[in-house]
Amino acid sequence: MILFDLDGTLVDTAPDLGYALNLQREHHGLAHLPMEAIRPFASHGSKGLLNIGFDLTPDDETFEAMRVEYLDLYDQVFTRSPVLFDGVTELLAGLQKLDIRWGVVTNKPRRFAAPLIESMHLSNSMTCLVCGDDAPLPKPAPDTLFMACEQSLVKPEHCLYVGDAERDVKAGNAAGMKTVVALWGYLDVTDRPMNWGANFAINYPSELIALMD
Repeated sequence: MILFDLDGTLVDTAPDLGYALNLQREHHGLAHLPMEAIRPFASHGSKGLLNIGFDLTPDDETFEAMRVEYLDLYDQVFTRSPVLFDGVTELLAGLQKLDIRWGVVTNKPRRFAAPLIESMHLSNSMTCLVCGDDAPLPKPAPDTLFMACEQSLVKPEHCLYVGDAERDVKAGNAAGMKTVVALWGYLDVTDRPMNWGANFAINYPSELIALMD
């Protein structure tokens, strides 16, 4: 079975994440940030986006209020323009042809992840969806990956986990899965994915099926 991260791996959600951040900056009297500045942080959740957008960390007293404000804005726009990354449609069709099951394990809250997947017409072909708020600890803890295995009746050692962030690799390794870095995702120039400890790193979704041998 193959388990995927969502944002930056299967679906390009960066334009909508960035749009919501710039709406928030506008509300606070700040100029819009260029999309190229926001894109590398799109996999980092509201924590990463508020850091790039407002130089906030979870230790700041205004962080939680700003996080809630951001999520409420994102709630208005999160199905505005998401698209599957190039090659993902063909990959999923290839998995179905080979009778290889797949699912999604994401840190994205379920309030966004489930309707997003519905809007992308993915829900009928996937085996499971586990979100960051489905378990006490999201990635890089392995809890959500274990939940996906339990729901799918598959052992972790029989899974590949594919993601574009270091926490994806840490979570997959901790769960005892083979891990794959999606190099087409939201990587910053400072990221060093070859040092994350993944089993594989691939440039295109089409390379994934060969790893199942």
